[in-house]
Amino acid sequence: MSTQYVAREPDATGFIDYSDAEHRIWNTLITRQLKVIEGRACQEYLDGIEQLALPHDRIPQLGEINRVLGATTGWQVERVPALIPFQTFFELLASKRFPVATFIRSEEELDYLQEPDIFHEVFGHCPLLTNPWFAEFTHTYGKLGLAASKEQRVYLARLYWMTIEFGLVDTPQGRKIYGGGILSSPKETVYSVSSSPEHQPFDPIEAMRTPYRIDILQPVYFVLPDLKRLFDLAHEDIMGMARTAAELGLHAPKFPSKTKAA
Repeated sequence: MSTQYVAREPDATGFIDYSDAEHRIWNTLITRQLKVIEGRACQEYLDGIEQLALPHDRIPQLGEINRVLGATTGWQVERVPALIPFQTFFELLASKRFPVATFIRSEEELDYLQEPDIFHEVFGHCPLLTNPWFAEFTHTYGKLGLAASKEQRVYLARLYWMTIEFGLVDTPQGRKIYGGGILSSPKETVYSVSSSPEHQPFDPIEAMRTPYRIDILQPVYFVLPDLKRLFDLAHEDIMGMARTAAELGLHAPKFPSKTKAA
């Protein structure tokens, strides 16, 4: 997949310079999304947002995020180009580094873009990287992906999609969102916890058997009983589950097949 975006290079001190227009886009995105996630995001995510203390008037520098992540879970973010190969992605996660593309979407793609920008990565994913359960699962996932075959990685990709990107969780306060792909999208934030999509209790094998499309609202979401389930999953035989999923085969897609599914 080609991209129109170019990641920004830091200067000799590590500082990345963004334009006033780009800072305004960040401000629009974060102020809007903070309102939308009220009452919908899980508490662990909200705790992370509080710890990160993301600026509203400008795009944060990666060093600011790294200070918080380093102090909470030992993670770091790492600047990457817009799109990176699977191999690089797994290498980064296996070494507790989360890839962040240092560009921000254009005004024209304010509501949705297919490739992850700095708003998606920082606002969507970094808050939960302050949480030890989420951080442990993401680290384990990277190590497994690094050792996996090309065929196995496809099953791991579905697991990632149904958890880290588009996962929901049941809490004493009701059903909440923890997936970064949802939390960075105003439309999907509202839709995912409504009665419109299908909600299934989380089952890793079922998640790995469920096809998805990247360019639509998800027809089905998997719901964790609590966020600690991710930590527990990190200590289970995920690759054994991937083998079982491969033997059982994929479910029929719950969406039209006009563009690629994974």
